[in-house]
Amino acid sequence: VIPAARGEDEEGLSMAEGNTLISVDYEIFGKVQGVFFRKHTQAEGKKLGLVGWVQNTDRGTVQGQLQGPISKVRHMQEWLETSGSPKSHIDKANFNNEKVISKLDYSDFQIVK
Repeated sequence: VIPAARGEDEEGLSMAEGNTLISVDYEIFGKVQGVFFRKHTQAEGKKLGLVGWVQNTDRGTVQGQLQGPISKVRHMQEWLETSGSPKSHIDKANFNNEKVISKLDYSDFQIVK
């Protein structure tokens, strides 16, 4: 295994790139309601130091927004696509409206009812 060069994380982003703040919207399809998906999403987001929100939709999906350092957001996107809550079954994850932001719009990771 070749160690990452100093100043790079495991994704190969430089520290400066990895700390760039981004915002991205998401919608998760599959068996994602009634399986504590929102609670686990909030917990994972907080664990990674991200802010944003998560809510159920009337289409049977879960949607929300993530904001934080790009390297942490990428980690959360991977989690949303592949892990989710233990009883969930994720069919598809859509990510839209990704953009660089100069400051966070939220102070916490909220479950929206």
